[in-house]
Amino acid sequence: MPDKFTVLTPELHRYLVEHGARQDELLRRLAAEMAELGGIAIMQISPEQGALMNLLVRAIGARRALELGTFTGYSAICIARGLPDDGLLVTCDVSEEWASIARRYFEEAGVAERIDLRLGPALDTVRAMPGGEPFDFAFIDADKVGYLDYYEETLRLLRPGGLAMIDNVLRGGRVVEPDLDDEGDRVVLELNERIAADERVEVAMLGVSDGVTLVLRR
Repeated sequence: MPDKFTVLTPELHRYLVEHGARQDELLRRLAAEMAELGGIAIMQISPEQGALMNLLVRAIGARRALELGTFTGYSAICIARGLPDDGLLVTCDVSEEWASIARRYFEEAGVAERIDLRLGPALDTVRAMPGGEPFDFAFIDADKVGYLDYYEETLRLLRPGGLAMIDNVLRGGRVVEPDLDDEGDRVVLELNERIAADERVEVAMLGVSDGVTLVLRR
């Protein structure tokens, strides 16, 4: 049976976003503010990713969530909106510049009380967390060189049945190239191979945006 997939043209992607990702005025404004910064805006997740993670958080009834890589808060808002009023999202980033933008939008979105934003390297942040208060959901989107460590620490902190979403697993399509010069590309490729063989988890890799992997801890 031939492979069944649809190549996303720019027109099809616009259709997908318009019909399958509900961006409110605040998220559109945040995305527009980032677009004005130029190339750095590529660090922000896409609208369909935000819609997906919000649905996942709601579907599993998550109360505690973890995010590695806040940037300016788009993904954190999508996660926090899926949590109950007494839920908690712990998110971390190394940049006060980006964190200050995120805090402003957290307040405006009405989710600031649910978010604990921590400044510092992601690996230091998660390694300092005890495993006694596990998370229900996690989103990994920090520096790609650290992905192997982030994956292991995230699994340690996830409850059985907890769900992790890992971003940029296709690396712009470079993961299928024979020779990878970029260290981040090589690390993500190694992580993809590790997860595919990891019996601790159930896995689904999806062609959403730059590729996301969903990992369910057994």
